[in-house]
Amino acid sequence: MMFIHRLLPGHDMSPRRTGCVSRAVRGAARAARTALPLLAIAAAFVALPAAQHPLSPRTALAAESPPAPLLADQPVSSQPGRAAITVPTPRSPALPHGIPDNSPRLTPVVRAVSAVAPAVVNITTARVVERNFNPFPGLMDDEAAREMFPSLPTQRQTRRSLGSGVIINPDGGHPGIVLTNAHVIAGATGIAVHLLDGRSLDAELLGSDTDFDIAVLRVPGAQNLPAIKMATSSDLMPGETVIAIGNPFGFAHTVTTGVVSALGRSIKVEQGMITDLIQTDAAINPGNSGGPLLNIMGELIGINTAVYAKGEGIGFAIPVDKARRVVEELLGRGRVDPVWLGVLGQDIDQRTAAWLGLKRASGMLVTEVLQDTPAAKAGLRPGDVLVSINGNPVEDKDAYIMLLRNYTHRDTLEVGLLREGKTATLRMTPAVFTQDMAERLAERRWGLRVQEAQDQRAGGVRINAVLPNSPAARLGLAPGDVVRQVGSVRVGNPRDFAQAFARYRLAGKVTLLIQRGGKGYYVSLAV
Repeated sequence: MMFIHRLLPGHDMSPRRTGCVSRAVRGAARAARTALPLLAIAAAFVALPAAQHPLSPRTALAAESPPAPLLADQPVSSQPGRAAITVPTPRSPALPHGIPDNSPRLTPVVRAVSAVAPAVVNITTARVVERNFNPFPGLMDDEAAREMFPSLPTQRQTRRSLGSGVIINPDGGHPGIVLTNAHVIAGATGIAVHLLDGRSLDAELLGSDTDFDIAVLRVPGAQNLPAIKMATSSDLMPGETVIAIGNPFGFAHTVTTGVVSALGRSIKVEQGMITDLIQTDAAINPGNSGGPLLNIMGELIGINTAVYAKGEGIGFAIPVDKARRVVEELLGRGRVDPVWLGVLGQDIDQRTAAWLGLKRASGMLVTEVLQDTPAAKAGLRPGDVLVSINGNPVEDKDAYIMLLRNYTHRDTLEVGLLREGKTATLRMTPAVFTQDMAERLAERRWGLRVQEAQDQRAGGVRINAVLPNSPAARLGLAPGDVVRQVGSVRVGNPRDFAQAFARYRLAGKVTLLIQRGGKGYYVSLAV
């Protein structure tokens, strides 16, 4: 498995940029006068330990440790509030006077950065955490203190972190929209964006999807916000020059260049798979999360999201075409609905592989195709073996589910299959996996019906019926039980339950957190 780092929010200790030599001399004098304040700022805004970052539940990724001397975050407030902090503003990249338009120094990269940098923002997030008071911080860690002294009081602290984003106007009718990564703002109680012109503005979350690692923010009431032009990622070429702008380790509006190293990359992470990524060797680091990847024309072609943990010069960005489809879903509905093709299936073991004449036990055997679904309309049949989706291999039914989580109902999929020893490809557009369909299939596969819990503040869904001789009945579930969690997905209402079932609908075994009589129990439901 490849170990992939999310580009975690950085730590803003950004020095002001300098221009010519004379500016550098004056900047050195200013730096001497402001050294102590900058050190104070650095001490206040240092890195969270990796385990405390609110990462995507789909991809609990190993967080890249920032360089020394950045240590643990310090408490900055006991109350949640505005996320804005004092962020040193770099010198504007406006082209300096005295350089003629035909100067060879004005390369396409320089012109692109000058035009686009005002639309790139630094994102500050604040989130409230509760920590147990540790009376012996130098002798034991917080977890050990909590175990030894369970009655110790808790402390509410606000922690802050930094990331990147870019201002877009996807259809000309949504000004003030900021595009970034979902993991940048995960768990935030306050969000602010900092512009190149020195403005710090509060932002609100319009929608976020952890599967795609895309979040959309809005800056209400802001005037004269620049917006980047969104290009297409469908015509990218390996070797093409690209530009990355972001906030690595807090150094605001850092510019790096490179090339498109490869297209259509799929990477495995600890809890899933991310497909159709742009690979680039442009230097990107923690804090670049959500920042733009540009072509030589200064147009948006991707959103930086991950870096290969074991190597240098290997970073990944979400293609802008994929990001645009997710943005449309989030702006229209506030969420991205899960999709499906309308098939049920099973893994292939060695015996089944031999019976089907397969060289290896790989793929998903289709056991049922439901009527009036994309698979049925495309001609998929029981007995077919699904082997790929858009060129990505389907190793088993878990891989099949993970791959589908990378697509929306606006995508067209090429599904590779084996049928009677011959290969074939079917094109189909996935359909939205609706809440109604999820509840009907949950009743059929798991043997339970659910409804809104009586105490909606506590969350969960109440089981109102258990079918005889069903997996739920064999497990001993009963009407009145409350489902709090399905697998790794917390369930707060029936829609959450439907999304959780969509993720685990083909699982042969799933862990449920059940509340009964005021107590919680983890149980394993075998289908």
